[in-house]
Amino acid sequence: MRRGPLAGLRLTSLRVRLVVVFALVALTAAVSASGIAYWLNREAVLTRTQDAALGDFRQEMQNRAAALPLRPTQGELQKAAEQMAGGDYSVVLIGERAEGKPITGASDRDAFTMEDVPQSLQDAVNDRQDVDAGNSEPYHLYWQRTERRGEPYLVGGTRITGGGPTGYLFKSLDQERQDLNSLAWSLGIATLLALIGSALLAQAAATTVLKPVHRLGEAARRLGEGKLDTRLRVSGTDELAELARTFNKTAASLEKKVADMSAREESSRRFVADMSHELRTPLTALTAVTEVLEDEADSLDPMIAPAVNLVVSETRRLYDLVENLMEVTRFDAGTARLVLDTVDVADQVTACIDARAWLDAVELDAERGIMARLDPRRLDVILANLIGNALKHGGSPVRVSVRPGGDELLIEVRDHGPGIPEDVLPHVFDRFYKASASRPRSDGSGLGLSIAMENAHIHGGTITAANSPDGDGAVFVLRLPRDASALVDCEAAGSDDADSGTGGGNRDGRTEGDAQ
Repeated sequence: MRRGPLAGLRLTSLRVRLVVVFALVALTAAVSASGIAYWLNREAVLTRTQDAALGDFRQEMQNRAAALPLRPTQGELQKAAEQMAGGDYSVVLIGERAEGKPITGASDRDAFTMEDVPQSLQDAVNDRQDVDAGNSEPYHLYWQRTERRGEPYLVGGTRITGGGPTGYLFKSLDQERQDLNSLAWSLGIATLLALIGSALLAQAAATTVLKPVHRLGEAARRLGEGKLDTRLRVSGTDELAELARTFNKTAASLEKKVADMSAREESSRRFVADMSHELRTPLTALTAVTEVLEDEADSLDPMIAPAVNLVVSETRRLYDLVENLMEVTRFDAGTARLVLDTVDVADQVTACIDARAWLDAVELDAERGIMARLDPRRLDVILANLIGNALKHGGSPVRVSVRPGGDELLIEVRDHGPGIPEDVLPHVFDRFYKASASRPRSDGSGLGLSIAMENAHIHGGTITAANSPDGDGAVFVLRLPRDASALVDCEAAGSDDADSGTGGGNRDGRTEGDAQ
C-alpha cells in the first residue's frame, strides 16, 4: 500500500524542520523590514505634515498676530484667529487688554480651547530665554503630539517678541493615522505573503533535498533485504550525487564480498558433502571388518585386544561423525525434506527408548492416543539425541513427559544431574561447542543437539534448554506442531525452516550423545 505525501510526517522530520527554519528566517526578515519601513514612513509622514503646519502657523503669526496692537480687543483677537486658522488646524490667540488682564480669541471654541494645550507646552512657550550669540530670539516655536479622546493631534505654540500675543495651533493627525494604518495593513499582508512564499520555497527545497535522501533510504532498505544488486541513479556533481556514488560503490563492494563468501561457503559445503560421501564407502567396509574383529575379541591375544577394541570404537565414532556431517550438509543446502506420517507419539517415544535398550534408565510419562502428523524418523533422531544426552551427562533416572498443548506437542526430557552452567546454556545447540578448551575428549561428534534442533526447525518447532527450577538437573523441552502438513505443502517455508537453525552440541564442556 502506497503512502500519501504527508504520511509519516513528524515534527522531528527534516522536511518540517526545513520549512520551520525557512519560515522563521523569512518571518524575521519580513517583520524587521516591515517594522523599519513603517517607522521610516511614519516619521516621514508626520514630519512632513508637522513641518507644513508649523511653517504655515509661524508665517501667519508673523503676518497677522504681529500686526495686532499691543493691547488688542477681544474682537481683534477673534478675527485674527479666524483669519489665521485654515481648513487644516484651529488657532487660539492670547493677549492682554490691560496689565494682568488676559483675553483669548479662538477660531473655533468647540474644536480648540486652552484646556487642550498641555501645561508643559504652555510653560515652554512662555519661558523667556536669554539672548546671546547662540540664541537670537527670546521666544521660540514649540510643538507636541498628544491625544484627545483617542484621536491624535499636533499642538504648537509661540509668542510674538516685544509684547505681542501668544498663539497656539491645534491640528488633527487622524488622516495621517489612517494612512499609516493602511500602510501597516499593507506591510502585514506583505509579511504574510513572504511567510507563505518562504514556506513554499522551503517545501520545494525540502523536496529537492529529500527526494534523493528518500531514494537512498529505499535503496538501503532493499539492500538490507538482501537485494544486493540495488543501485542509485547518479546525476549532478553536488554532495547528494557524491553520496549516491559512494552508496553504489559500497553496494558493489558488498555484493562482491557476499558473492565471494557465498561461493566459499558453497565450496566448503560441497567439500564436506563430497568428503563425507567418499568416506562413507571405505567406512562401511571398515565397519564390517571391525564387527568381525569385535566378534573375535575374546579369542585375541590379551596384548592385542585393547588395540582392537580401540579400533572398533573409533571406527564407529568416525562412522557416526560422517553420517552426522552428511545430515548437516543436507540442512545447510536446504535439501532436507519431511516425510510425514500420522503416529501415536507415546508409541514413537517407546520405540525410540526400546531400540536403544534404555527402558531401565528412562521413566516415560505419556498417554497413548496423542496423535501427531510428523516425520517419524526425524522425531526418533531428536528423541535419541535428547535422551542420550541426558543419560550421558545428567543423572538417572531420566524422565520423558509427553503432553498436548493445543495445536502443539510438548515433549520434556529431564535428568537429575548437576545441570548446565549458565554461561554454557546459550551455546548448547552450537556445533562443536566446547565449554573449555582443556575438556577431556568425548565419544560424541559434537553435532547431536545441533541436528536435533535442525530437525525441530524443519517441523516448524524448536527446543529449549534450561536448568530445573529446583536445581535438580537440566530440562530440555521439544515443541512441535501436531500437524506439519502446511510446511510440506509450502516448500519455500519448509526450506526456510530447515535453514533457520544454527546447530550446537555441548553442555558443561561435554559432547552430547549422538544417537541416530
